Amino acid sequence: MPELSRFGGMVIYMLFYDTRQHNKPHVHVFYGDYEAAIGIDGELLAGSIPRKQLKIIVGWLAFHEEEVYAAWNKAVQGEHFEKIPPMK
Repeated sequence: MPELSRFGGMVIYMLFYDTRQHNKPHVHVFYGDYEAAIGIDGELLAGSIPRKQLKIIVGWLAFHEEEVYAAWNKAVQGEHFEKIPPMK
């Protein structure tokens, strides 16, 4: 799984060619024992993650929306994308 970003104990990934299961642009987030798929629009699509971390991810996604969509467009075509820095 190619890593998109990492901060606050969370690791955010995107999968190549990942359009079948959730049918919308999304990221995969790992936090400790938690794993979730979160739409770029902030919708929790699958899995679970603590509320505080979900709010942080949703804020990060909103702040980096253009970059995340650009990464998504590359990933679904099997192309590598640039990492995105955490919010400061």
